[in-house]
Amino acid sequence: MTLVAANRSRAAVYGQRNRRERGRMGTVLNYLRKYGDISFREKPMTEVDSLALCQLSYLKFDGLVPDVREEGESVTLRELAESPGFDGLFADVRYEKVNRELVRGMLSGRRFSSLKLNYYINVVEKEWETQFSAVTCMLDDGTDYVVFRGTDESIVGWKEDFNMAFLSPVPGQEYSVRYLSTVAERLNRPFYVGGHSKGGNLAVYSAMKCPEEVRKRIIRIYSMDGPGFRPEVFTSQEYGAIADRVVKILPHSSLVGMLFESDMRFQVVESRTFGLAQHDPYTWRVEEDHLVRADGIRERCLLRDNTLNQWILSLDEQQLRTFVDTLYQVITASRADSLIEFTSEWKRSVNGMLAAMKEVDDETMKMLKEVVKALFEIAGEQMRREVTKNLEESREKLTKQGKPKLSPRRS
Repeated sequence: MTLVAANRSRAAVYGQRNRRERGRMGTVLNYLRKYGDISFREKPMTEVDSLALCQLSYLKFDGLVPDVREEGESVTLRELAESPGFDGLFADVRYEKVNRELVRGMLSGRRFSSLKLNYYINVVEKEWETQFSAVTCMLDDGTDYVVFRGTDESIVGWKEDFNMAFLSPVPGQEYSVRYLSTVAERLNRPFYVGGHSKGGNLAVYSAMKCPEEVRKRIIRIYSMDGPGFRPEVFTSQEYGAIADRVVKILPHSSLVGMLFESDMRFQVVESRTFGLAQHDPYTWRVEEDHLVRADGIRERCLLRDNTLNQWILSLDEQQLRTFVDTLYQVITASRADSLIEFTSEWKRSVNGMLAAMKEVDDETMKMLKEVVKALFEIAGEQMRREVTKNLEESREKLTKQGKPKLSPRRS
């Protein structure tokens, strides 16, 4: 056997072994099935628990969990499941099916079924380009988890994502500091802070900016593929006070989490999918009680991320505002209010955007195309889910109706 053939043979065996190993890996849903009956007292918070709670924060708790401005009685996840308004939790069509699975998994064991929730807030201010939501989870080991919701399906939410990375502070960040300080004062227990996507940025920002006596009680800060900050933030004394407690986790084709990511230490994990659809936490690979580590951000993606970041850093504040406003103008020219509508009506979206791009210079045009492509990829994955869900529902309906009887064959 030649050396080339031997190398190919070894590569094939290695590839098969990797595929078998990946096949044995699961997701956060598998984790809940395996560890869901072990309380937090028996097994402290893991990074997969954090991922589950970050995703839980996307549920629409309006009217079901007490508002932070009311100081009502906490409700358990079990009580929510028995509430008449339970189905309203899953109004976000992007994740409806998997979010239902998540809640079923949480309810199936002791770890999460007695979880208490309180201090919910949900604010959408279109004129201020703000979408902010948070909820606090009380764990059975005497700790709390303050979780900030990431970007919802609204176009306003995505503009705030870019405002946040480029033009800090934005209203959502200021809300996060007030929220964390208010909740910490009421509960007076040690706590975690976390969030996915924009929620991860809010978790880090609020931990940096909250009063020192609150900051001292923070156990850990989780940023799950959340955008970073401008370089000067990482040299500040405020960030230095929390740096050793920040856990930032990115999938290996990250774009959102790599916005302004140069100085924060981060860990890279594997995903079951490709490209920017990896932003979806349900695609992150889990083995036993931990996320599966990858070698690093993929080279092609790293080049794209670095190019975008370097270009952004070359602009002054006014130019940045112009870029974000132009991006928003281009996307809203599609006349879509949500990312689902943005991709489902893609012909209308593209025609509207092309008209809006006529006056844009070449360099800005290049970056706009990268960002718009990213939005299509992320939202396109959600559309794929919707199509799959509709097909499954149709199949189930046909199965319940039974197969149609064949008419007698005529000779």
